[in-house]
Amino acid sequence: MDMPIRCTQSSDCWIVNYVDMDPSISISDYSCGVATYNGHKGTDFAIMDADVMRQGVEVFASAGGIVKGTRNSMRDIDFKMGGGAASVAGKECGNGVLIDHGGGWTTQYCHMLRESVTVKTGDTVKTGQTLGLIGLSGKTEFPHLHFQVKYNNQVVDPFAGLQRNKKCGVGEAPLWKTSDLLSMLYEPTALYSAGFSSTTPNERIAREGLYSGDVLFQKSPVIALWVDMFWVNPGDKLLFQITGPEGETLMAHSTTLKKRKARRFAYAGINRKNNEPWARGFYTGEIRLIRPGTDEEYSVVKTITVN
Repeated sequence: MDMPIRCTQSSDCWIVNYVDMDPSISISDYSCGVATYNGHKGTDFAIMDADVMRQGVEVFASAGGIVKGTRNSMRDIDFKMGGGAASVAGKECGNGVLIDHGGGWTTQYCHMLRESVTVKTGDTVKTGQTLGLIGLSGKTEFPHLHFQVKYNNQVVDPFAGLQRNKKCGVGEAPLWKTSDLLSMLYEPTALYSAGFSSTTPNERIAREGLYSGDVLFQKSPVIALWVDMFWVNPGDKLLFQITGPEGETLMAHSTTLKKRKARRFAYAGINRKNNEPWARGFYTGEIRLIRPGTDEEYSVVKTITVN
């Protein structure tokens, strides 16, 4: 199968949830990690924020087949803000497409943008054909594509395939094309969005993609550095550092996270002192997440100009 969106992992898309391979109340993704949640039946390809969503990110047919069903009219909104789970009962997939590939195989594409679906029931589609755009419809809190594969009505993880001789890792016959599989390296955590703000950072503003400017001003009240993350664990150490135009460290802050969370927003910053203007020039912000007891470390670097 082809990857259902064309993107560069860890740059403009992130796999944030894999299929839950554990049939019990415990969870396990194909790599024996925990980048999933109980009963999750697909692979979630996330994009950075709602602004990117509004610009349009195409969804493609992973393989050729016959369209067996579509939905195209649900609004794009975090379901928790739109009436809760009851408001999407029976329509958790949101706007989407179901394709029958023959031989018992189907793929389903969920949470697509309202009125973006370009195919209809009965259409024959080819591999790579555009189906619509990534959205925020159905039971979701962030813009992403939920991609689900079934064989004879049973969920199949495309990384594991139908059978494996080992418990963990990619199967002997994964469903992805080799080139796509190699582009989707397993990363259980992501610092997927970050930036600067001249006021106390707000997660809703960040997730709407409204912190897009690359310039602050000498009289900005604060210089703050924020980050949005997928799958943080208790004990993770989060470090913020802001460096000034002369290479001097203006702020260094660290904290230890206490809870496992699917999505976590955090920030740190410094106030302008004694009404003195910020020095003109380039400021660098670095955010690092270190997972003690492992070799896992994630980081992101951002720069901004003060005029």
